Amino acid sequence: MSCMPSERMSISQIERRCRHVEMDTWLQATTAQKGPNALPDLSCAGDGGVAARERIRQQALALGFDECRFTTAEPPARADALRRWLEAGWHGEMHWLVRTAEKRADPQYVLPGGTTIIFVGTSYYTVDKRTPAVDPGVSTGQVARYARGKDYHAWMGQRLKELAGWVTSVGPPGTRCLWYVDTGPVLERELAERAGMGFVGKHTNLVSRSWGNWLLLGEILTTWPLPPDPPEHNRCGRCTRCLEACPTGAIVAPFQLDARRCISYLTIELRGPIPESLRPAIGNRIFGCDDCLAVCPWNRFAREGKIMRQYAQPDLQAPRLKELLQMNAAEFRSRFQNTPLARAKFSGFRRNVCVALGNVGDASCKALLAAVASDPDRMVAEHAQWALRRLEERGI
Repeated sequence: MSCMPSERMSISQIERRCRHVEMDTWLQATTAQKGPNALPDLSCAGDGGVAARERIRQQALALGFDECRFTTAEPPARADALRRWLEAGWHGEMHWLVRTAEKRADPQYVLPGGTTIIFVGTSYYTVDKRTPAVDPGVSTGQVARYARGKDYHAWMGQRLKELAGWVTSVGPPGTRCLWYVDTGPVLERELAERAGMGFVGKHTNLVSRSWGNWLLLGEILTTWPLPPDPPEHNRCGRCTRCLEACPTGAIVAPFQLDARRCISYLTIELRGPIPESLRPAIGNRIFGCDDCLAVCPWNRFAREGKIMRQYAQPDLQAPRLKELLQMNAAEFRSRFQNTPLARAKFSGFRRNVCVALGNVGDASCKALLAAVASDPDRMVAEHAQWALRRLEERGI
């Protein structure tokens, strides 16, 4: 590839092309010295780690990730906001956030000696080219977009583990890596913003100028010092669409989320009964909610990623509510054990379906709900009883 600029190239494009030419030339020389099957030695290129960073980025993209960005392992600047959020009790029953708060405030407690955090992102935006045919008289549920397929922890984790092993192999002697896919004690959205992956929007989620609101994140903490990418900054402006879109008013102010009112929390993390006052607003959402994400203007740049579609499950686009409520525990495990929906547990999932049937069901649902109203699971039975009352309120 030539470094000679064309008249149509911008300065940044010229710089990127020259950087890749320099890196490729150095890698070719390294490969020639070590042999074609040897891993490249990226630890001593003499350029401050730029070539190593770019080669790692290339490796991440080759594994199927859509983004790869770098930041330091310095403590996140807004760690105090987490402390205040926890003190307010807005985390609800997510008690692990309290137990890991100290680690989230400083990556050194997660990986002592860590100097760099490598972030990867996968777009879960998909264009629904074929909408499943559903009888207009059949009540269906809504599943959050990210959950309409195989569990991303598994297929992203497999790739991230491979990338972490590769980084360990090519890094300086003694390089250590620790990887997570949405499971580690890391303030990943703020740190991803610092890595330039996107910015934290007023709904408290990450917004990408290249992928919209639809990025799944993973990260590798490593002891290998690598140069960081430029940080991103907030670009919400005066927009408040996400605050206005929230069905339950969970976004109480810009950048402030009361999780106890959030439908994603209520239908996924909450293990007890859903507060009655919030049940009507849940509508037919049986696992998660995309409303605050979907209205963001930055979604005009959303595009499909490289690997999400192969893990999609079309039957989760508009699942039939009565069929879901009729499942037994074994059928639930068989159908959902490898999907995010398993996190709601059998009892919580049935609870959610009862609420949805009360909100959108018709007269054909009554017999099933009446049977479930005497279920041995008292929480599920109570939600079925509520659903029957809700149908009456709706004149059904």
